[in-house]
Amino acid sequence: MGRSRVLVGACAVLGVVLSGCAQFPNEHTRPFTDQPSLEPQAGPQPSFESEPPPSEAPGPPQPQQPPQAVGCEDPDPAVIATCLDPVGAIAVLPDGQSALVGERTTGRVLRVQKGAEPVELARIPVDASSGGGLTGLALSPTYHEDELFYAYVTTGSDNQVVRVASGDRPKPVLTGIPKGAGGNSGALLDDGKGALLVATGNAGDPGSAADPASLAGKLLRIDGFGKPAEGNPKQDSPVVASGLAEPTGICGTSALNMFWVTDRNGGRDALHQVKFGEPLGAPAWTWSDRPGVSGCAADPSTVIVALRDASALYTLHPAPDGSFTGQPTKVLENRYGRFATAALAPDGLVWLGTTNRDGDRPVPSDDRVLRLEPPTGGTAGKD
Repeated sequence: MGRSRVLVGACAVLGVVLSGCAQFPNEHTRPFTDQPSLEPQAGPQPSFESEPPPSEAPGPPQPQQPPQAVGCEDPDPAVIATCLDPVGAIAVLPDGQSALVGERTTGRVLRVQKGAEPVELARIPVDASSGGGLTGLALSPTYHEDELFYAYVTTGSDNQVVRVASGDRPKPVLTGIPKGAGGNSGALLDDGKGALLVATGNAGDPGSAADPASLAGKLLRIDGFGKPAEGNPKQDSPVVASGLAEPTGICGTSALNMFWVTDRNGGRDALHQVKFGEPLGAPAWTWSDRPGVSGCAADPSTVIVALRDASALYTLHPAPDGSFTGQPTKVLENRYGRFATAALAPDGLVWLGTTNRDGDRPVPSDDRVLRLEPPTGGTAGKD
């Protein structure tokens, strides 16, 4: 009887420890050993040999801090690249082991890979004032043939989408997106159907987001030459949705035709589900405390939202109708600092970029690019 009570008590403690952890897929093939994960790290496990007195019962697990960097040498196995300027965008390459990384303030685009020095592919002139700069990257829909990529950039006079070939000068394909005292950020995504999705800011003028004649505050769908893509709701218009303010990321699943946009709008941060041909309407989720939503990454079961000011990630679990089950789960809080962007790789891992050097507490190896296993499945309990 004594041994049974010990086992039952210990299992109860273990259940409490594990109940707050995110669930993970069993099917991932890990590209390197000791793969880090977004799951909160487990603390000391309960002992089965003796039952501690109530006053000495183990407390909740504490997150394990990553190893400390020395200069640009960062021993954390999640870190892919170090000592960058603040990251503005990431596009993962088809091999899943490397990615294109854009620095928001310098306009540099680098190819990064674990264990290799970053390679500069392009340096795009940008105006990084008023929230602008290089804030979006996407591979060409035919990247396996042409190795082209696209960037969303702010210039001295407007915001633009430019096409880049490695070693060549950027070529504007969509210009005249309004620029203002704010609302200059944008985002790009290959929609998986041969077109590019482009989220544009409202340039500080909320009225322009509702103006069908303006490219500001819109979600656009264009081909590789900046023209309205085939299959748009209006054949002669690139606009597929309107009502954005300061978009910071686009993500989604093309097979389900389910896409999401993160936006900082007025007194709240928001995540919108996009339905082509309709205004954005009410957000799918909002954060009244304005944690600084940034990029996002999504698969059919999970949406991951990077948070700049809250220095964390939120994971949400969508239902088929676009609603969410439970409350978001916050992970990696204050572990790597301010997250700026997120992207999902073909192998299911999530790539993240930080923006700590324009904040208040950078570490020697900032800014960094990370690769982690995302949580998936399950639901977060409601408060």
